[in-house]
Amino acid sequence: MTNPYAPPRAAVKDVRDPHATAVPADRGTRLGATMLDGVIFAAMVYVPLLIVLVLLVPAAARGSAGNSAAEGAFVVGGLVTIGGFIAWCWFTVKFVRQNGQSIAKRMLGIKVVRSDGTSITLGRIFWLRNILNALISIVPFYGLIDALFIFGESRQCLHDKLADTIVVRA
Repeated sequence: MTNPYAPPRAAVKDVRDPHATAVPADRGTRLGATMLDGVIFAAMVYVPLLIVLVLLVPAAARGSAGNSAAEGAFVVGGLVTIGGFIAWCWFTVKFVRQNGQSIAKRMLGIKVVRSDGTSITLGRIFWLRNILNALISIVPFYGLIDALFIFGESRQCLHDKLADTIVVRA
């Protein structure tokens, strides 16, 4: 027989602590991912432009058409650059939407999640981690201060704190 005066009972599942399973990414891995992302961007956008300009502009300058051929080389270089930028954007958006990773973060096995361990949205990464951070970087020494925050116990840069994110091992 149950006690009619007993407090009500409910079956409650244990709440998982996301920080218990999410291992923060190493500071060196995060630095490496940032640098590698810059190299990948340059390789996809600027290097093709330089190759086109190095190959086409001297040949165009030697040609009989002169300025029109050189202008054509610059147009081709611009189109190659735009194509590389579109490819970089496509891969970056694809990986961020899939798992909160940039191209380099995917290669190095780290990802960005919310501080509570849930998946991050493309909008949060774009607006809070990138656009807001870029606007604030107008302030002198902000970039240095942002980077130095990684040496705190939480391993969060200032842009991570602004976006309520953490970088963890994938």
